[in-house]
Amino acid sequence: MTTQPSAEVAIALDVPSLDEAVALVDRLGPRATFYKVGLQLFSNVGPRVTDVLRERGKRVFLDLKLHDIPNTVAGAVAAAADAGVQLLTVHVSGGRRMLEVAARTRDAVGAADLRIVGVTVLTSLSREELEEVRGRPVPDFGEEVVRLAKVAVESGLDGVVASVLEVAAIRRAVGREPFVVTPGIRLPGGATHDQARTASPAEAVRRGADCLVVGRAITAAPDPAAALDTVLAELEAPDLEAGA
Repeated sequence: MTTQPSAEVAIALDVPSLDEAVALVDRLGPRATFYKVGLQLFSNVGPRVTDVLRERGKRVFLDLKLHDIPNTVAGAVAAAADAGVQLLTVHVSGGRRMLEVAARTRDAVGAADLRIVGVTVLTSLSREELEEVRGRPVPDFGEEVVRLAKVAVESGLDGVVASVLEVAAIRRAVGREPFVVTPGIRLPGGATHDQARTASPAEAVRRGADCLVVGRAITAAPDPAAALDTVLAELEAPDLEAGA
């Protein structure tokens, strides 16, 4: 009997065309069931990519990081629900009213399968960059992420997006129920690329992550299917337990 992975794996389709996305999905095969569609691919292809993924029986994580006036975000949430998306991102810095409207819209359209998660601080940002855009000192990066995570959960979102390094602190602050998504997942010895805060799949789960976003560690590997198998094997280890 195959052991179930201890967390979901969302593979980032960070490619510019639908043909490239489909080729990667077909190459990875049935073990890859959840795909993240970001700004690059969605801007080039539009909703057609979500249709194609669903036609292949895949689940869709639409990572558009919505940040706009509440009415506009409500329309985008409704559209994502209509497209059959399972996971959608909004920026917590869009404000409590925007977040509440996003959650209410999801409930109003009856999209029970759609989770909305709030982006706290991009994993590409250093503390110095965050201080520059906030216009104030940020003495503790983790405290800033936890503060935003509390706002997200209090506003009715299903969870948050944060780096692995902040997951344990988020769990202590908001508990085990909120859904925590962690980008910046790298295999041991792999390059960090433009991510400032990264970790291995096993470390992410041990800290309490529910969903791991894996991009170039799989998609840029010489053998993407083999790299996926490595990630899943790490997550299927019988002694791997989630929790902060």
